[in-house]
Amino acid sequence: MIEVGGGGGGWAPSRGEVSEIGRLEDIARRELEKPAPEPRRRVFLSFRGEDKTLVDLYRGQAKNRNTDLDFIDFSLRAPFNSENAEYIRRGIRERIRQSSVTQVLITESTHKSKWIDWEIRESVRLGKGVIGVKLNDDPSVKIPDAIKEHGFRVVGWNHAEIRQATNEAAEKR
Repeated sequence: MIEVGGGGGGWAPSRGEVSEIGRLEDIARRELEKPAPEPRRRVFLSFRGEDKTLVDLYRGQAKNRNTDLDFIDFSLRAPFNSENAEYIRRGIRERIRQSSVTQVLITESTHKSKWIDWEIRESVRLGKGVIGVKLNDDPSVKIPDAIKEHGFRVVGWNHAEIRQATNEAAEKR
């Protein structure tokens, strides 16, 4: 005959085991009370090729664990090797589609780029959040028309502001 149920043959934890269990439960409770970490955002960086050195510095700061700037970069590392505009658009569109937010990195010449304007409008069409990030403090730097038309937030090169604006833009979509 097989007996089912019961309970462990009369075993009871010792005082040391009881206090260890209580200590572990306290640790678990404290961990559960901590706020959940912010998710890493998938970001498409929209920028002019002429600004690549500055953009690489920006990218590097996002990889530095000692900064408040944190995202997964889905932007282009090298330009498409083509002059076929539709082929280039398809490639960029796929990168934007994989992202949750487009960060437009703004310098003195950004407003002149038809490609950046298209990337902003394509991000909107695909339902992605968009923010502008001014990479210098010059107040005379012009903001791209598509950012102004849609009223997207523009922040300076301040990690906490960029992170907050990125998270807000991602949550609005």
